[in-house]
Amino acid sequence: MLATLKQSFLTLNKVVLLMGLGLVMLSCSPASVDLHRDRSPALSLEEFFEGNTVAYGIYENRYGNMERQFRVNIIGTVNGDTLILDEQFLYDDGERSSRVWTITNQGKKPDGSVSYRGVAEDVIGEASGKISGNALNWTYDVDLAVGDGTIQMRFDDWIYQQDQNIAINRAYVSKFGIMVGSVTLVFLKGELADQVFPLDLKVWPQ
Repeated sequence: MLATLKQSFLTLNKVVLLMGLGLVMLSCSPASVDLHRDRSPALSLEEFFEGNTVAYGIYENRYGNMERQFRVNIIGTVNGDTLILDEQFLYDDGERSSRVWTITNQGKKPDGSVSYRGVAEDVIGEASGKISGNALNWTYDVDLAVGDGTIQMRFDDWIYQQDQNIAINRAYVSKFGIMVGSVTLVFLKGELADQVFPLDLKVWPQ
């Protein structure tokens, strides 16, 4: 009994320590999208993602080590206040996957920010967030396949528009409030995308 209690106490200490470390790590992520209110060019998801977009990305673990590379073909369709994003992925280990986002513009607020909600098959519930200036921040939970099951992860997703044809995406991935990794993506639009769209998603380049 004492041994069991001691083991439980040690386990609890480890969990508390890990959560403390995770909170410290999460404190490094951006605080508020409102900080970007005066930055330009102003981001509009509908304008930027309508048509063909390509993206190149990496996933890094909590220690900053790159674990995966991937590339994406994205086709965006706008219908009124709704944006449909059809995303096709290829990873450097040969895995292929897809996601279709249905994103709804919830309207502009008095401070000039614009709210959005989004759904996708592997997203639990809804994604929600807003744009202010050149930045979008939204959060959502995803069921990620792990072995024979799934694990629920939280994404704190940020997109920063750099110019008419380039945007950078940073997503901070966490579980139980503990940061486990991050995703970095570069989106290319317009003439830049036209030069390479669609990317070959059959085989990873050698």
